[in-house]
Amino acid sequence: MAQDRPAADRPPSGPRRALNLVYDAAGALAGLFVLAILVMMIGQSVLREFGVPTGPVNDVVAWSCAAAAFLAMAHTFRHGDFVRVTLLLEKLGPAARRRVELVCLAVAAASVGYLAVSVIRFVYESWAFNDIASGQFAAPLWIPQSSFVIGAVLLLVAIVDELVRVWRGCVPVYVEAVEKRHAEGDFSADL
Repeated sequence: MAQDRPAADRPPSGPRRALNLVYDAAGALAGLFVLAILVMMIGQSVLREFGVPTGPVNDVVAWSCAAAAFLAMAHTFRHGDFVRVTLLLEKLGPAARRRVELVCLAVAAASVGYLAVSVIRFVYESWAFNDIASGQFAAPLWIPQSSFVIGAVLLLVAIVDELVRVWRGCVPVYVEAVEKRHAEGDFSADL
């Protein structure tokens, strides 16, 4: 029966499944931006050999780098791939570890919440003032900046989600992900 299984072994519920899909979609979109960077950089190198000007490509590559980084944050956080200093946590008992995790997640939520609000205001101002990129590709800046907003808001949602999860007595998903990799003999992320 599903009720006899530990919470971590149960299939995710509707809202959990939806959030996981959003995190995974943002991670996949970040991967597509990395692929686009590869294609643009190789294309730019080839086109330069034929004397074709490729100035605007640099602007799009820079925006794609930012999009890849920010869109991947929530996915990375949920899969335990953020850098975490666990030397202290590993020495603590379960109750103390839970309290420290709660404090860390609360500080992270406050910090990322501040970041998200600031970024939303910044991008709104870019939109309101019709701020245009000053490079060779004159595009409205709010368009590439939107990836920053999406990434920051998704990371905030993921952190608050984990904060609630730990508050309710569950092990954080990022800890479960690392433990699962270790159980499978994968220590590559620890290097």
